[in-house]
Amino acid sequence: MPTTASPDAESPPEGNAVAEAAARARKEQIGRYVAMILLPFLMVGMMITGYLVAMHAPAPNNMPVAVAGQTQQAEQFAAALEASDPSAVDVRIVATDEEARQLLLDREVSGVVSLHATDPNATVYTASAAGAAQVSTVTGLLAPQVLAQGGDLTVEDLAPLPAHDPAGLAAMFMATALMLAGYMPLSITLSNSPELLRFRRVVPLLAGWSALIAALVWLVAGPILGAVEGHTAAILGISWLAVFAVGSVQLLLTRIFGPLAVLVGMLFVMVLGVPASNMGMSVFTMPSIYATLHSFLPTAAAGEALRSVLYFGGDGLGSHLLVLALGAAIALLATLGVDALKRRRNPEAGTPEISMASLTARPRPASNKVRYATLAFFPFAMVTLMLSVMLGSMYQPAPRDMPVSVVAATTEQAEQAVAGLEQNLGGLFDLQAVGSVDEARSLVQDRTVTAAYVLPSAESPTATLITSQAAGTSQQQAVQSVFKQVSAGQHVQLTTEDLAPLADSDSSGTVSMYLAMGWIMSGFMIIVVGSSAAPAVMKLRTLVPVLAGWSVFMSAVIWLIAGPLVGTIDGHFWQLFGTGIIAIFSTALFTTVLVRLLGLLAVIPAVGVLMFLGIPASGAAMSIYMEPGIFRVLHDVLPMPAAVESVRSILYFGADTVGSQLMTFGIWGAISLLCVLLIDKARADKARPAEATERPSDSEFATA
Repeated sequence: MPTTASPDAESPPEGNAVAEAAARARKEQIGRYVAMILLPFLMVGMMITGYLVAMHAPAPNNMPVAVAGQTQQAEQFAAALEASDPSAVDVRIVATDEEARQLLLDREVSGVVSLHATDPNATVYTASAAGAAQVSTVTGLLAPQVLAQGGDLTVEDLAPLPAHDPAGLAAMFMATALMLAGYMPLSITLSNSPELLRFRRVVPLLAGWSALIAALVWLVAGPILGAVEGHTAAILGISWLAVFAVGSVQLLLTRIFGPLAVLVGMLFVMVLGVPASNMGMSVFTMPSIYATLHSFLPTAAAGEALRSVLYFGGDGLGSHLLVLALGAAIALLATLGVDALKRRRNPEAGTPEISMASLTARPRPASNKVRYATLAFFPFAMVTLMLSVMLGSMYQPAPRDMPVSVVAATTEQAEQAVAGLEQNLGGLFDLQAVGSVDEARSLVQDRTVTAAYVLPSAESPTATLITSQAAGTSQQQAVQSVFKQVSAGQHVQLTTEDLAPLADSDSSGTVSMYLAMGWIMSGFMIIVVGSSAAPAVMKLRTLVPVLAGWSVFMSAVIWLIAGPLVGTIDGHFWQLFGTGIIAIFSTALFTTVLVRLLGLLAVIPAVGVLMFLGIPASGAAMSIYMEPGIFRVLHDVLPMPAAVESVRSILYFGADTVGSQLMTFGIWGAISLLCVLLIDKARADKARPAEATERPSDSEFATA
């Protein structure tokens, strides 16, 4: 009797193949969902952690200073200086003023104190061009010791910054743009056009790209903005080498880590590189590791090379160029080695699979020229935006109609004082006469004005300047500097009153900016990564609950980083947590609109609006009253300023303005959600006629 095999006894080969393909598809789908969450989490987490650790409370840390004078006198001064705070300074004793000044100009020390042999007076030498931020730190270290010995202090700047770059920010923003151009394109190319990364092809392409970016950086910083003058050949050469070196290292990283190389590049170039660059803040006011990183990371090498050319006649340039050249050479040789090893292990390995078919919201272009042009446009536009907006907004800080109240014994006297001051201060301040000190304090407290100048009276023979450090350190420093001169001209003593001093854990006032940056980055990164890694999630019904969960998760993570982990804030959990959820969610919805319209290219307007325009408009890094007027308008409408002001209000002002900032987020979120609904409806309506045309009619079914 013949037997019949059970259909389950042995699966046919076709069934195995289908099952294996389905299993692979499930694993790939899970991997994409994991990537959608993991990549933004790592990017935001390491960026905020790195910046907060490095820059939340700068304080002298083994800052190198030189003491010049007679041996016994210098040794006594050095001993007293070190005894006051042993970890703050690294003191060198030198024989002559000339030697000490040269050490300063060579940037081997951050400051010099020259002791006079015949009296207790002393001269402190600084170099603003070596770092404007470190001048006040050095002076604050050395001045008390001189004054404690009963001497008078003279401060002399041996290397002042030029008038066209008074804050010394040109080199910093140029270096940052070069780093962005070096590490950004490689991972995108790997995902979109991997055939371009063959060694023989990518090296000349990288050389050409480096030349293009070098010309762009010089053009924007020089002829267009005027932040640099002259040095054309040197700037072009340094810029080319910086982009080529970073690109070469990033090429090696893509060979090792694949698309995840963007995380590794960001870690070394931006997260660690920017603080260690010594550009915005002295590395000797950060944890000691940053002084070590400064010696070999490319951000520091590029920034210091530009600083050397722009401000010090090229002195010390060679060592920084050597770091970049060695980095490029080692990376390219290592890439050849990795390629050879991969060929030996798998001789038949082909070009990596394309994981990002198109950078736009449209299908992958059939023309290679169009695809390559789009690929180049993406990082080129990012670098152009970053450099032009950030440098253009902040490289020439000066008060522009900064609101200040003036108080006198009577309103009439205050108005007369305003009229007199306006003649001398020429548009620097928008002076407003107020009737009482209490009213002035209230205006400063609610940030309607940046300060209040109280004239002497019969009850108080000294002038008083009422400020608020937590409302912005740059504007506080500006009003203190100017009104110190005003009171001196009036021959009255000036006292200061700070209504809201910063916490010791936030002595630079940057915590609000980095918390806000974490919220904003969390919002747009989840959409940018999700649109390419997990496009199925981007349907609105799926996306909204995913974004809600993500917003709750990342708001808690950012608070944990800033609070328990780094220690920059104490408490305020529920207020910061709730505000962060709304900020992240609304920012994600705004980015969704752009992604619906532009695909991955949405990164350009999203980052442009949220970060490149948002940071200057927030008043966190620099007062909006020291920037072009457009940023005062943007301050009231953009999400980043709303996020910064929310954090400031919660931490220092009793959450007094959080309601209005939440309204800003709500408007952005509601309008963005409406736009997404309209875009989806328009696309659905457009798709229906095509489906109806392709669907067979009833008569066709009957005929069949």
